[in-house]
Amino acid sequence: MSTSSSPEMQQLASALAEGVASIRSSTSSDDLRTLMSALTGKKGAIATVKASLGKLTDIDARKALGSAVNDALNELHSAAETRSRELRTAEFAEQIQSERVDMTELALSARTTQRRGRMHLVTQATERLEDVFIGLGFQIAEGPEVETDFYNFEALNMPPSHPARSMWDTLFIESDVEGSVVLRTHTSPVQIRVMQEWPPPIYAVMPGRVFRKETPDATHMPVFHQIEGLVIDRGITFADLAGTIESFTKAFFGSGFTSRLRPSYFPFTEPSAEFDIRRPDGSWIELGGCGMVHPHVLRAGGLDPNEWSGFAFGFGIDRMAKERHGVNDLRDMYSDDVRFTEQFS
Repeated sequence: MSTSSSPEMQQLASALAEGVASIRSSTSSDDLRTLMSALTGKKGAIATVKASLGKLTDIDARKALGSAVNDALNELHSAAETRSRELRTAEFAEQIQSERVDMTELALSARTTQRRGRMHLVTQATERLEDVFIGLGFQIAEGPEVETDFYNFEALNMPPSHPARSMWDTLFIESDVEGSVVLRTHTSPVQIRVMQEWPPPIYAVMPGRVFRKETPDATHMPVFHQIEGLVIDRGITFADLAGTIESFTKAFFGSGFTSRLRPSYFPFTEPSAEFDIRRPDGSWIELGGCGMVHPHVLRAGGLDPNEWSGFAFGFGIDRMAKERHGVNDLRDMYSDDVRFTEQFS
């Protein structure tokens, strides 16, 4: 049976057609926002199709369906943007026509009595990243925020007293054995749990909240969010890593962006690299770290490095949201200032 005729593809096509029709028949901006929340939310028809990806054992079928889900979401957002412009134009014309009303008072009243909630910028970025990686054939995995020293450090090739531990300003939890329980400093521990629990081949991304003893400033927060990627299969090379980073860059930022890798060091990958993205104006920004999974890490995950190889990458979601929306200071995203949040619907 071809992928295009699978029940999941048919369900997705039906959900997309109904969604676009509903968007085009929206009668107000508020109705459109409510509709989009329903269509793209976790209880929507497309989310149901996305959830079925984990049940597909055929990797090619999973990639095809994931790509179709991503395309469907993009088409919904495109239709919504078009309809939103039409509605805003009509609503503005209606306001101008009704000069009997004090527009300043009306705007104030609407703000105080009809205010609607919006997803946080980091939540928006996380869901967008998940959609992009699902479109590339990845699955989503999660892990605990309170971790043991083994998963946070030792399994990642950082035994006790290893100098690389100083790269992370760790927050410790009181426990019977001092220093044995921590607030995770990165999402990398989920890699080990996935390798221990999932049979290879593995294509997974792991978004989540992490904690470090940082002083808040324009680019750092003590609590922030990362997304980790892990690929484990036979015959994986550094070229596969570079290709995946480039595919992600263009899918998330647009075709005008590209990526590059620079040599670096991480204890859990060898060789290791930092990856940057180039904006259309030619400037480069550092995005995250990556590399080939170290043999010691594969063994800690219960895999034979003579049979399996893989790569991993990770970067900050908060910083992604900051770059995508042109936010100058990370602290603004957590200030709860309505004047700031109203800019991002």
